[in-house]
Amino acid sequence: MTADSLERLVPCYIKSFDAYIPSKPDPELKQFFGCSTLYRLNNNENPLGPPPAAQEIIKQFAPYRAAVYPSGDSYYLREKLAEKFQLHSDQILVGNGANEVITFVIKAFCEAGDNIVTADKTFAVYEWVAIFSGYEARLVPLKDFYFDEDGMLTQIDARTKILFICNPNNPTGTYWNREKLCHFLDQVDGRQIVVVDEAYCEFVEKEDFPDGISLIDRYPNLIVFRTFSKMYGLAGLRIGYLAGSLDVVNIIRRACVVYSVNTLAQEAALLALDDPEHIARTNRLVKEEKAYLHRELTRLGLSFVMNEGNFVMVKLPISDTFAYRKLMSRGVMVRTMTGFRYPNYIRITIAPHEAMEALIQGLEAIL
Repeated sequence: MTADSLERLVPCYIKSFDAYIPSKPDPELKQFFGCSTLYRLNNNENPLGPPPAAQEIIKQFAPYRAAVYPSGDSYYLREKLAEKFQLHSDQILVGNGANEVITFVIKAFCEAGDNIVTADKTFAVYEWVAIFSGYEARLVPLKDFYFDEDGMLTQIDARTKILFICNPNNPTGTYWNREKLCHFLDQVDGRQIVVVDEAYCEFVEKEDFPDGISLIDRYPNLIVFRTFSKMYGLAGLRIGYLAGSLDVVNIIRRACVVYSVNTLAQEAALLALDDPEHIARTNRLVKEEKAYLHRELTRLGLSFVMNEGNFVMVKLPISDTFAYRKLMSRGVMVRTMTGFRYPNYIRITIAPHEAMEALIQGLEAIL
């Protein structure tokens, strides 16, 4: 095949889209940057790992079971989630991480000429999946770091199929309270699908934070995403899920890839749901280390965005990519934010105190 013939086969929207290049494995990074220790503060992972019961089942997983296909629709996990949220199990779909359920929803409802609406500075996968699927992504600027309700509503037209809201938002940690979310859903009035991504909901302890799943009966056009990657520490096993009305989920099911969630992920997630103390332990760590970062970043004269979630954004007086390289040489890995349209910001995952001290020492040295 010649380069010209290959070029003719590629849709124009793929040609205009750059591939996401993940970072190299930790051993490669340590060798390249010459550091013996690496504090991973870049991916919003839970440094406590999975809950103890989930850790135990991972240790005990029998190798022969790797040859047996998993439950194709995560049957037992859906039953457990349905019991937890007082839903029918058919109102829940489990995917290979939240990224896959995002794809399920967009593929189920969008066709050529359609668009989705979301924020310009939020979890980028909503935008990416729409674009590489050939659909328009309409991006509304955040307003004081919050999703702009009115701005999103003005972007809706006859070809708008889905509105995506990240609540609390990654990377700003801001959220819509129950009153604001319900007002937005009332304004949409069932004309479009509204997706509320609650990947970080377990980190929020504010009383006015809405439980999106509890609103599904009232708003049948509402879909809620959740994940086991963040609070439950199962990012390496890739498992997330969505919940919605029975009619909506039955449509999305047609776009699902079955058998995409492995057996170990399903069983670890099942046990992770039974450990509320793991959530309490994690939130205690996040609260304590956020207080430490607030104090130290203020001392360094740095402005920062610290709201809900297990992450903080810090604005630097230097390039974020330069800061990344300098911090990596000290074994501290952060997320550069130019790709999130926040140039010169870095995002920091909250981690145990040793890692937070290493970060502050590194910032102090390079500044």
